[in-house]
Amino acid sequence: MLNKKRFVLCVVIVLALALAVPSVNAAGRRFLSIASGWVTGAYYPFAGAVSRVAWKSLREKNIKVTAESSGASVANAKLIGKSDTDFALLQNDIASYAYYGKLMFDKPIKSLLGCMTLYPETIQIVARKAANINSVADLKGKRVSIGPLGSGTTENAKQILAAWGISTSDLKAQQLKASQAADYMKDGRLDAYFNTTAVGAAHIIDTCVLVPSNIVPVTGPNADKLMKQYTFYASDTVPAGVYKGVDSPVKTIAVMAMMVARADLEEDIVYDVVKATYEDLEQIKKAHAKFKVISVEKAMVGMSVPLHPGAEKYFKEVGVVK
Repeated sequence: MLNKKRFVLCVVIVLALALAVPSVNAAGRRFLSIASGWVTGAYYPFAGAVSRVAWKSLREKNIKVTAESSGASVANAKLIGKSDTDFALLQNDIASYAYYGKLMFDKPIKSLLGCMTLYPETIQIVARKAANINSVADLKGKRVSIGPLGSGTTENAKQILAAWGISTSDLKAQQLKASQAADYMKDGRLDAYFNTTAVGAAHIIDTCVLVPSNIVPVTGPNADKLMKQYTFYASDTVPAGVYKGVDSPVKTIAVMAMMVARADLEEDIVYDVVKATYEDLEQIKKAHAKFKVISVEKAMVGMSVPLHPGAEKYFKEVGVVK
């Protein structure tokens, strides 16, 4: 009987040690995540670039930052709220809605704090030329993707349509990821799609190469009314020549991409990540053409939520925040 008890005790000890080994290993190196977006967009390469430059600063602390593909703006805000990620990339309008508990957010997510704003995310409505869609009003009755569920694109699409007196029920609306929408355009199942992303996004380039397409302007009195109602929007332009067949500049509107962090993430870690990003900005800019406009001087442009103390410390050091 005694030997049996000893045997059981030994088994329990062995199992406990076995379970403890991964915890010891995990404690040896700490992993932090950046929730980004789909791999076809600009968020994912930015998160990957940040993870590479941050490692240089955090390796002494044995902390590794990793880029994680995710469902983009709305989903990323909710991941921060549930403490399921440490950093996240999202649109500045969605960040504000999350922090203050508006629109698609039933409750405020006060744990979402700003790190930096990055670059304009241009709202681009890509349309088949054969569909004769030359204005937002022409979208009525067409087969249109308004972006995937939980995305900032969807909210932007709804707000733009509303400014023209159109609802999603007035369209043959679908909710597709950008890559899916591009595929649907190519095989004729879609007339147009909304996408809030950096100008020069690969899937839009691909669409315009394979399907004669135009970028629908978002301008005029309705756009002015929209920007007055939602102050996150600003005028922007899709330059001529970025996409095949788009030979003249197209006026539209944009929001800002930004990075946020959990409020309870240590100040020194956020400081290190933000500092590493701007001190190795040339490496960041190599990851995507749109990142060329990122600068520390513009890091507060469109900042729509309070700053994380770690970010605030860095920006005070460089004179961006007083």
